[in-house]
Amino acid sequence: MVLRWEGAFAEAKRNNITRLIMNFGTSEVDQVGTTDEFKTLIEGFHSNYCPDTVFEAELTYPSSCDVTIETERLDKYAESGYFKAIDICGGENVRPFEAFLPLYRKAEKYRMIKKMHVGETGSAEDVRKAVELLGLSEVHHGIKSSQSKETMRFLADNRIQLNVCPSSNVMLGFVKDFSTHPIKILVENGIKVTINTDDLLIFDSSIENEYLRLYRAGTLSAEQLDEIRKVGLGLT
Repeated sequence: MVLRWEGAFAEAKRNNITRLIMNFGTSEVDQVGTTDEFKTLIEGFHSNYCPDTVFEAELTYPSSCDVTIETERLDKYAESGYFKAIDICGGENVRPFEAFLPLYRKAEKYRMIKKMHVGETGSAEDVRKAVELLGLSEVHHGIKSSQSKETMRFLADNRIQLNVCPSSNVMLGFVKDFSTHPIKILVENGIKVTINTDDLLIFDSSIENEYLRLYRAGTLSAEQLDEIRKVGLGLT
């Protein structure tokens, strides 16, 4: 776990990453110790490998978590302001989106960006419902949105960002190959997307490799990829 974290910062240095966002589970934070001890560890990697990179930590919860307990415990992690966003992952449709409302409402108190893993195995309708109910500004994956014109229009009109992980999608079998990856449809329908590695060690792919695979497959043009790069940097 710690090696994976350190490797991400080392890769950020090698890859000249100027903005790095990583998510961490509360159980992972607890394994390190207190929130302050966790921060000290992570900032050690940050300062050692890529001090000029803007780093944003994201707090993520499994979809099977006890929402009542985690809502009560959120202050423990969020009050320092170190975690900039909140996320739910680890399986879609495990419970209704409404079940997570208490956790997301409390996250608003700390001005955390609200995100969720949805629309990778679920439906386009799931993506829209999650955004509307929980007030999401970003969706991790969200590739099934490409199957609904109405959902894509909704996402584009509301400038909801989809953080897409092409190699992960292909390797896990959710997308056939890079040439048919739905990121092309999403981009052509005016949706803000970013390109990400998901997990560097598991999927063995760097950011530049993700861009290169999509370019070589003819999925996106150099101009389209450059616009995506700007979205990832927060420039658009």
